[in-house]
Amino acid sequence: MQSYQELLDHLILSALKEDIGDGDHSTLSCIEPNTEGKAVLKIKQDGVLAGMKVAERIFQLVEPTAVFNAIKSDGDMMSAGEIAFEVKAKVPTILSCERLVLNCMQRMSGIATLTKKYSSLIQGYHTRILDTRKTTPNFRLLEKEAVRIGGGVNHRYALYDMIMLKDNHIDYCGGLEAAVNKAWNYVQTKKQELKIEVETRSIADVEKILQIGKGKVFRIMLDNFSVIEVGDAVKLIAGKFETEASGGIDIDNIQAYAATGVDFVSVGALIHQAKSLDLSLKASFS
Repeated sequence: MQSYQELLDHLILSALKEDIGDGDHSTLSCIEPNTEGKAVLKIKQDGVLAGMKVAERIFQLVEPTAVFNAIKSDGDMMSAGEIAFEVKAKVPTILSCERLVLNCMQRMSGIATLTKKYSSLIQGYHTRILDTRKTTPNFRLLEKEAVRIGGGVNHRYALYDMIMLKDNHIDYCGGLEAAVNKAWNYVQTKKQELKIEVETRSIADVEKILQIGKGKVFRIMLDNFSVIEVGDAVKLIAGKFETEASGGIDIDNIQAYAATGVDFVSVGALIHQAKSLDLSLKASFS
């Protein structure tokens, strides 16, 4: 499996190729190749800053001798008017990297800010907030990193690092017991490090997992359960399995779900409803 750094470099190089193609002709047409310059990242909106390390890596990959001076750090609260970083490099490097840096940082900062808003609401509770796979294709790496920066917990990264038996798996397989047993046999013969999570749709499903899941299932997902139903399920499970509430959880009801004592709440909105924050990269002559 590739490391985070390898995945990040691949994402950056692919994005640069997409944007630059056979050349940044706007820059090539009017800037001498070896012209040195400086630029600063200006913050124009309050929130949680994210993407600083990504920005630094973008410049490094294009120009290894570029000097990146971080003034703020990932996870810092930021206010309009502040400066996040200063970069010194060849002007063509700055101009060619500008949009990718901004696209990454604006998107990541928006996700981190929304995640912080959610996670701050359940401070003091046992419950922790999870992200989901409801991500932008080919940008999941940075969206999930932004969730982590904002105080959330990354769920499985993709289909390959956990078994999650959802409603369609269960229905296609012929029921909960068949799905759990087949998944367990698969793990034992193919990939023993995989953990199994099972989605339940009713208290009856929870009771079934309590009967058949010991030693096989590590987490029970309570899908689209009401707050009262989650509370009943958590009491019934009584710590025998990790618990996760999912579906219909938002800013208005997350505290009520956390008050049930459920271990995790998963919120797709952390990513798919986040709004990018306003940042700009500007030439500096100071």
